[in-house]
Amino acid sequence: MKNLLFLLLLVTSISNSQNKNQITPFLPEIISNFPNVRDLTISKTGNEAYFTVQSYMGDLSTIVLITKENNKWIQPEIVKFSGRFHDTEPFLSPNGLKLYFASNRPIISSETKTKDFDIWYVERNSIETDWSDPINLGAPINTKGNEFYPAITNSGNIYYTSDLKTSKGKDDIFLSTFENGNYTTPISLSNSINSEGYEFNAYVSPNESVLIYTAYNREDGFGSGDLYISTKNENGEWSKAKNLGETINSNKMEYCPFVDFNNNTLYFTSKRNKVQTNFNTKQSLKQFLNEANKYQNGLSRLYKVPIKL
Repeated sequence: MKNLLFLLLLVTSISNSQNKNQITPFLPEIISNFPNVRDLTISKTGNEAYFTVQSYMGDLSTIVLITKENNKWIQPEIVKFSGRFHDTEPFLSPNGLKLYFASNRPIISSETKTKDFDIWYVERNSIETDWSDPINLGAPINTKGNEFYPAITNSGNIYYTSDLKTSKGKDDIFLSTFENGNYTTPISLSNSINSEGYEFNAYVSPNESVLIYTAYNREDGFGSGDLYISTKNENGEWSKAKNLGETINSNKMEYCPFVDFNNNTLYFTSKRNKVQTNFNTKQSLKQFLNEANKYQNGLSRLYKVPIKL
């Protein structure tokens, strides 16, 4: 009951302290240059940000990096280990020395035939050194099914999305704990999180006290995929997830959450669409293109909103 009350107060606080105008585009001068952008992760220092750039249909997908120079974000570049296969959903470990991602690349680097999606990672000795070649995370995380959207905690535990046969529905959020240097057999999170439908893209706070993820087309949703939040009680159990409300969620897809605790900011991807379709007067080509290319045009875009967890 105590945990449920805290969660209700948290969701109410989010709804009351924010309004639609506080949801703002993240770096529109950069993001608008690409067809689709999703999956953001930011380093603790705030000087590195990785995200996924995709083609209009999502058949091309690569991971890019932007860094800060003189407190200003510079233009992105494809990271050295990406740009060949379908790479997506980067996530920095809490210490910033490993970057996890999902990819359909072959296990053997000399091969070219793609496979199902696995979770991979690259590592570095310090934040000033280069990333290693990609390393497949291996069993028991990776299987003959698809594994997506890794989130790593302070303890080394990994939360991720999978369509394993042991899921409760279509896609589930799974957990594999890191014990004695090895990952344990993954388990689907409880019915407080998962259902017979689709649950995916879980962000988990480094101390594993808060989980934010997307659930698709639930009865209490606003349409398509919505962001939900759950907190862990003193018994280690996740509370029944609550919809984050119409302040954050729209009637389009909201997904890929990431929280920057240094700035109390929730970043997320949305396909919200504010393109005007009816006009009182004939539009010029310039006006037409300006309307079609506005930031909220139904394509995947990155947004941010203040949040206190």
